[in-house]
Amino acid sequence: MFRQRPHLLWLLVPFVLFLVAPPWVNRVDPVVVGLPFLAFWLLVSTLVTPVAVWLAYRGDRRLMKRRAEVAK
Repeated sequence: MFRQRPHLLWLLVPFVLFLVAPPWVNRVDPVVVGLPFLAFWLLVSTLVTPVAVWLAYRGDRRLMKRRAEVAK
């Protein structure tokens, strides 16, 4: 499936940011913008997730347009 639609790999970004990475970024010591690093990480992950979903949507929309043009 990913060979035909590689743009869907963008949907793995939120998975990695929220589920895979936190065990490695769960630190209190480095404080970024007044937040513990884990809280900062989750904030940034929340802001990056819509961008990743939009990129997957944009790629899928372009693919569907190309398929529609070929079908004509």
